[in-house]
Amino acid sequence: MTNRGIVAAGAALVGGVPVAAWGLMGQQNYAGLPASELDYAFQPWDIGDGVAAVAGGLGLVLAVAGAVVLVRGSLRGALDGRWWGVLGPLVALGLMAGVGWRILTAGGIGANIGAGLLIIFGTPIATGLLLWSLAWAFWLVTQRHGPEGGGELGGVASSGV
Repeated sequence: MTNRGIVAAGAALVGGVPVAAWGLMGQQNYAGLPASELDYAFQPWDIGDGVAAVAGGLGLVLAVAGAVVLVRGSLRGALDGRWWGVLGPLVALGLMAGVGWRILTAGGIGANIGAGLLIIFGTPIATGLLLWSLAWAFWLVTQRHGPEGGGELGGVASSGV
């Protein structure tokens, strides 16, 4: 598998997870009142539930396809297993972003306590996940040798690029 294929699979996984979480979760409005009478911390996008569900389904298909390609590449040695230390936190961050947006845009009566808790606790967690991924990726790209001593870039292929 080429480096471009692995990068594309990683992008599909990392990009598909937040769309899948957002689209498949659906709008989380209070059920007793119409949307026009609800209070919102942030206004939700003007996208119908059916369109969001289809986008979520497509995001899920992309994420699963990307994950399958990456796992196969990892098992075959085309993907250095240390890159999962970058991908894992990014996937968790994407899941937090998709679910978090639904929490932030949930319509309710009065204050949206979930939005406040998400901002207070979710922001430092998301920042930590992003910084971990960036630092780990920087370390992997700048090191000179792979686990078996091959690979000048320390990049995608464990046996050298």
